[in-house]
Amino acid sequence: MVNRTCRVAFCMATCLLLASLAMQQSGAGTSSCPPGADEFTEYRLFFGRNRDGEEVVGESDWRNFLAGEITPRFPDGLTVLDAAGQWRDESGTIIRERSKLVVILAAPGRQDALRNTDEIMESYKRAFDQESVLRTISRTCASF
Repeated sequence: MVNRTCRVAFCMATCLLLASLAMQQSGAGTSSCPPGADEFTEYRLFFGRNRDGEEVVGESDWRNFLAGEITPRFPDGLTVLDAAGQWRDESGTIIRERSKLVVILAAPGRQDALRNTDEIMESYKRAFDQESVLRTISRTCASF
């Protein structure tokens, strides 16, 4: 009788442990966001506007790119900020240029967001002969 009771207790404990692990892996009940906020993936895209020291992406060019490439991929909303970027080139010279920063919040289930940002980056590099577009990706909490 004692042996059977131990086996039942062991089986119940194992089931509880497996259920707990499954909940953790699925994200259920593990949000680190405070009450009233939801978890999002935040994408930040940094677009330089110069090539060879000259501005090649004017405001009109930028507006057209935003309307034709970014907005269709993220129609639910985004934020565009004017920025001032700088970096050191291979000769050691500090290069400065006006830039655009686009901030996008994507719901965790939005599987196409990473691919969409890849496509935006490649399109910008082709359209304006740019070497790169900087992208950062992080988890964040937000409420609306």
